[in-house]
Amino acid sequence: MKIIRDVHEMQRTALALREKAIPVGVAPTMGYFHDGHLSLMRRAKHENDICVVTLFVNPTQFGKNEDLSKYPRNEARDSAMAESVGADILFMPPPEAMYPAGYQTFVDVEEVSLPMCGESRPGHFRGVATVVTKLFMLTQPRRAYFGLKDYQQCQVIRRMTGDLNIPVDLVFCPIVREPDGLAMSSRNVYLTKEERRAATVLSRALENARRFVEQGQRHAEKIRDFVKMQILAEPLAVIDYVEAVDAQSLQPIGQIAHPMLVAVAVRFGKTRLIDNIVIEI
Repeated sequence: MKIIRDVHEMQRTALALREKAIPVGVAPTMGYFHDGHLSLMRRAKHENDICVVTLFVNPTQFGKNEDLSKYPRNEARDSAMAESVGADILFMPPPEAMYPAGYQTFVDVEEVSLPMCGESRPGHFRGVATVVTKLFMLTQPRRAYFGLKDYQQCQVIRRMTGDLNIPVDLVFCPIVREPDGLAMSSRNVYLTKEERRAATVLSRALENARRFVEQGQRHAEKIRDFVKMQILAEPLAVIDYVEAVDAQSLQPIGQIAHPMLVAVAVRFGKTRLIDNIVIEI
């Protein structure tokens, strides 16, 4: 596996691969890998000749009071894990290379960025859209792989690539969970033992929402309140949001007529976790 830190070297390498028509799959990450990340890498390797993993803790998607400085990092561990699943290139640019002095260009995806995490983390998706656009330009992938735990992020990137005519096929991969149902996240390492136990309420509440719909419930507001009630029964849970929205537009709905997204963001101590489920009708 080759490690590249220089943005110009990465772009030259990527353009040479594209000129030879060698398909590249990229898995953009912020590092501190877990099995969810590895599942993206394995699929990228399986479906392309070259698997590029990007590891960049993107400062522009963190707010002033968020955990940028404390975000877990371990390059040696991550490098070994990426190599173990067959990654060909690990791209780890420094922040000053991605955002040099005088940088002033950003990508803003409007409507789909506004609700949910867009409301509670102003500017977050502008940072996401900007860095993903830059990573696409630098790695020149045929396919790009993202996990559906960050469902709204996937929708933002889908809209961005379509609106900007970016020639990349997006592959959105299922949420990978721990045996007790907790969605895998780099931030899970922050949880205390008690918080880790309490956090399993999220997946249980979402699965119960699916059963609620299977039993005939079709009112989105009642489904949202049903999920909220279950989460609030856990004393350590502090809700940021619980939403039941159209799975494509992320807009509020009344009666369910199309696939519905139930998405949650909840704090356990200082750790903010997100999770979701798409319920087909």
